[in-house]
Amino acid sequence: MNTKNEKKISNKILATLTANLIVFIVLIIMCIPFLWMLSTSFKTLPEQNLMPPTWIPHHFILQNYVTLFKTIDFARPLMNSLIIAVVSVLCALVVNSMSAYALAKFDFKGRDNIFMMMMMSTMMLPGIITTIPQFMLLKYMGLLDSYTGIIIPGIASVGMIFFFRQFLYGISDEYIQAGRVDGASEFYIFWKLILPMMRPALITQGFFTFLGGWNAFMWPLIITSNDKKYTLSLALNTLQNHFSFTPNYGVEMAGTIVVMLPMIVALVVLQKYILGSLTIGGVKE
Repeated sequence: MNTKNEKKISNKILATLTANLIVFIVLIIMCIPFLWMLSTSFKTLPEQNLMPPTWIPHHFILQNYVTLFKTIDFARPLMNSLIIAVVSVLCALVVNSMSAYALAKFDFKGRDNIFMMMMMSTMMLPGIITTIPQFMLLKYMGLLDSYTGIIIPGIASVGMIFFFRQFLYGISDEYIQAGRVDGASEFYIFWKLILPMMRPALITQGFFTFLGGWNAFMWPLIITSNDKKYTLSLALNTLQNHFSFTPNYGVEMAGTIVVMLPMIVALVVLQKYILGSLTIGGVKE
């Protein structure tokens, strides 16, 4: 009997070690492109074109980052992306959390039909279908080449409303009833009682919304013709235009690192909130 138990334990340990080893190998493979980008961003121009490539630069330089910000003025698209991402987060969290609160906690006629037919059905449509109508509408409103034109189409999100709605089902209605008994207004109940309890969900969706605004490429490319409104992704796409003949991969990789690093740091800092909210958000109606 003891032999069988020991064999089961040893098999379980072996399976765990094997799974961890596989995950570790996959992680290393996935990190290789990032490590190459980081290494190239510190290389001199001649060393960037060596074959076979060197993983550790012979001479570490910061000139690629200096060129990125001083010669190319990468700070302008950096500020553009920061403004777009921050405003998008604030607007999206307010609009979508209030919509989800109404759909989850208010009992009114046609509530479920509104959610299922009018909102969930839009998730089945490819986003590219609405691109031309949105462009024409914003052109009519005079919002092309503006922060507002870039931000507005991404504020309302059915996916975010659905996520918040499922999260709100895990919050007891007794908190709302208690607030109403005390004479609190609906806005006060939402702002002071419900919103603090939604913090993990707000942080999670805020992160993903910020990520979308930070990495925005296709929509700003369509709606923007003024390079002073370029986002980081658009600026990265045009970096090679600043070099006449010889590609400077070091500057490109430096720009990519600048774009990626804030999101990596934010993910590491907020990962416990993101994982926690994804678990809680799985509560079913």
